[in-house]
Amino acid sequence: MEVILLERVGKHGQMGDVVRVRDGFARNFLLPQGRALRATKANLAKFEGMKAQLEARNLERKVEAEKVGGKLEGQSFVVLRQASDTGQLYGSVTTRDIAELLGEGGVSIDRSQVAINAPIKTIGQHSVPIVLHPELEVTVSVVVARNADEAERIKRGEDVTARREDREVAEAAAEEFFENPEAGQAGQEEE
Repeated sequence: MEVILLERVGKHGQMGDVVRVRDGFARNFLLPQGRALRATKANLAKFEGMKAQLEARNLERKVEAEKVGGKLEGQSFVVLRQASDTGQLYGSVTTRDIAELLGEGGVSIDRSQVAINAPIKTIGQHSVPIVLHPELEVTVSVVVARNADEAERIKRGEDVTARREDREVAEAAAEEFFENPEAGQAGQEEE
């Protein structure tokens, strides 16, 4: 189906472009949301009359999105979830969770603006793109952890998914070395 785009739509085109899209995409998304009109002679004339209004509305939305983007860019948010020792979550962090998290942070966005392909299912620091306007995308950092202490360690860059036994052995060896550094050097001299 050929449509006239009333705003920039992803990879399809800019405002005013007459593009061919799949029928379902046009009927179920573009036309109901007012992002496009069917490409007929009458609608082409209607678009030319509306063009100035559409450009003004688009510019206004972009300015608002830039204000919100200035608040969000580079922000870091913490999500606490239960997880196994290997770092796999018992559940996941979805677009809805991230939208609610940003809402608690003072920025109201729709979950459709969170541009992750799949839910987050592991502990760690994840970069999440937020599409505030078709021409503006910002990235926020979402730290997924089991508790607040672990979230701080993840922010510092530590690997919290290492097995506990391995960490305990390494900590014990480090503690022994710092308590008695000569013993460590004597072992090296014997070799």
